[in-house]
Amino acid sequence: MNSAASPGTATGLERVRVTRYVTPLREGGSLPGIVEGADLGTYVCKFRGAGQGVRVLVAEVIASGIARALRIATPRLVELDLDPAIARYEADEEVQDLLRASVGSNLGIDFLPGAFGFDGAGQVDAQDAAAILWLDAFIANVDRSFRNPNLLVWGGRLWAIDHGASLYFHHGWSGGVTDPQRFADLAWSADDHVLREYLPQLAETDARLRPMLDEQMLIDIVGEIPEEWLEPVPGAETTEDVRSAYVYFLTARLASRAWLPEVTA
Repeated sequence: MNSAASPGTATGLERVRVTRYVTPLREGGSLPGIVEGADLGTYVCKFRGAGQGVRVLVAEVIASGIARALRIATPRLVELDLDPAIARYEADEEVQDLLRASVGSNLGIDFLPGAFGFDGAGQVDAQDAAAILWLDAFIANVDRSFRNPNLLVWGGRLWAIDHGASLYFHHGWSGGVTDPQRFADLAWSADDHVLREYLPQLAETDARLRPMLDEQMLIDIVGEIPEEWLEPVPGAETTEDVRSAYVYFLTARLASRAWLPEVTA
């Protein structure tokens, strides 16, 4: 079991072969599953064949990389290699179809044994909580509400998980890469956020966290995305063009403060 990794030069996600599909996690529509890997690790697998497509996996890699850069606890990610033979031993037809549609490269999230979901109760580290709030504002994450906190408590810390609903801008690239300035300046609301009580600390947190990110860090993070997840779009026909587009959008957002929620009395 690995803790949140330190940032550094991107070398791509470690690739691990899936040896066994254990059980589905019937949460939401993506039907992630628990799998075992050839490295003897246990992972939550998010499948490329799920309805949301590979851009959700891309968002997970980028958001997780940014979280690590900000020293926010988040599980280690790997690239999971799924063999078609795995589907043959699955009795559930829905799961079998998903496995067949996901042969090859998928996302693996380190399973944290004994972790429990954060429900808003109990004490948390205020600096950790404010950092997660800032992260969500930066990546425009709309899925960390009281209904679905997407936070685990493990080892006495809050762990941020499930970032697929962030970086919404890439879902509009089907017709071509859009204007990054729109995303850069788009305000983010904390009204429905499970950690919104830490909003008064956001200005101080912004001053602490913003200098921890720069263009090279973002280039390294985007460089971890597996090649086959980067779908070409008009204006970004090669995988390197697509990587550059992500960096362009993220650096534009980093240069703006318009997205920071305002604290009102």
